[in-house]
Amino acid sequence: MSAFTKIEQKRFRILVLIVAISGFSQGMLLPLISVIFENDSVSSALNGLNATGLYIGTLLVSPFMEAPLRRFGFKPIIVVGGMLVFISLLIFPLWKSMVFWFILRLIIGIGDHALHFSTQTWVTSFSPKYRLGRNIAVYGLSFGVGFAAGPLFVPLVNVFEGLPFIVSGILCMLAWSLVFLLKNDFPDVIKGTSAESGFFRRFKTTSAFAWLAFLGPFGYGFLESSLNAIYPVYALRSGISVASVSIILATFSAGGIVSQIPLGMLSDRIGRRPVILIALGGGATAFFTASLFEASTLLVIGTFFIAGLFVGSIYSLGISYMSDLTPAELLPTGNLLCGIFFSFGSLTGPFLGGLFLEFEASFSFLLLISLFLGTLFLLSAMNKPQKRLV
Repeated sequence: MSAFTKIEQKRFRILVLIVAISGFSQGMLLPLISVIFENDSVSSALNGLNATGLYIGTLLVSPFMEAPLRRFGFKPIIVVGGMLVFISLLIFPLWKSMVFWFILRLIIGIGDHALHFSTQTWVTSFSPKYRLGRNIAVYGLSFGVGFAAGPLFVPLVNVFEGLPFIVSGILCMLAWSLVFLLKNDFPDVIKGTSAESGFFRRFKTTSAFAWLAFLGPFGYGFLESSLNAIYPVYALRSGISVASVSIILATFSAGGIVSQIPLGMLSDRIGRRPVILIALGGGATAFFTASLFEASTLLVIGTFFIAGLFVGSIYSLGISYMSDLTPAELLPTGNLLCGIFFSFGSLTGPFLGGLFLEFEASFSFLLLISLFLGTLFLLSAMNKPQKRLV
């Protein structure tokens, strides 16, 4: 692999900034609309259903993303995706309607997926092997920090209901404009390979190489959505205060932010698979421990932080692992599948968590999370990836 050139460093910094602002807009949008609908006495079921627009948009557009990327290159896809996001954000205040806002969230889901798919594939394609884990960790960290900062702007709704949308839209537009400083590039295409075949054949070929790597994005999507959507309800029913729930979830995010780059760099040194096994095993153990000490809020906060240290990075580790396992010409398909599996996990988490709460199982919700991570650990430990041919 060649050295990381100055041009690539500049490109990397711009892509990371764009992703951070995108994370900020997503992190702000979810709680903002929930708060607005709650204040308008919209039912929690309809509120939650409206929030699925982002994930549905991602899944709907996924099969159609790869062909335009291969034909037009990375830059045009980022331009179109970013434009869909900031225009939709600026349109929100024009008309408050459940259906209209659902459509806008659907469009933002499409735009965000286009933006992330292109930037993520671009980063994995030009990052040298010796710093791939670090680069993807920085990429994931930038999104995570942006996502965590987003809710801090929700109180702007008290000044003027449309103000958070406008601020977020303008910030997205400013970050998006930086992409015009970059020269367009294209993903690798090797003549006579499966890269020229149809989407479903590429899907099958890439999955054969890298299905183990997709467990990371799937697991992180499941964790993120179930912890943010279902655990607060479970915790409140268990007698934990709203303030404590906020601190518990924040400490989990903080753990992921702290360990993101160290785990990425460690995976560059000792390999992705051992680090992913450590992460899944440590996360399962931490949540199991938390389930034993739910009566102590302080102990739960501590174990959530430890859990975040382990599993807060499994999405970025999964992307790095996929990049190791997948032939260069199939990287766009691999990155696309990472996004699809993340979305499946994001939809599965609240669904299974909701069933758990509905039937009021006799065991802890945190034990359910521990069992889920333990299952992913066993799948990763008992299976070895197929060696790629190129």
